[in-house]
Amino acid sequence: QVQLVESGGDSVQSGGSLRLSCAASGVTYSPYCMGWCRQVPGKARERVALIDNYAVTSYGNFVKGRFTISQDNGKNTLYLQMNSLNPEDTAMYYCAAGVGTDRLCTWKYWGRGNQVTGSS
Repeated sequence: QVQLVESGGDSVQSGGSLRLSCAASGVTYSPYCMGWCRQVPGKARERVALIDNYAVTSYGNFVKGRFTISQDNGKNTLYLQMNSLNPEDTAMYYCAAGVGTDRLCTWKYWGRGNQVTGSS
């Protein structure tokens, strides 16, 4: 059974930084993809960043080099380092795990979400 537990959400001023963590268990299949998605009320959930088991990463166009996704396989933890945060980054951020690779990833499992707020 896959379980994903996020932590690190907070409110930061514009230009600030934040690191989200996701403690993952049960992701023992291959190929796998893991990542972060975000959602604001009334809008569709969008992909922020993805990493697959070949360590290939990809990012949403809006990231523009500000965020970095990484994983510590020894600790079974996924991270999202976010820099230069702005109010448009305010959203609920979800950790996700799925089947596939960077080219084609189908999300299967979700964490409960962590609120990130960028204040002006």
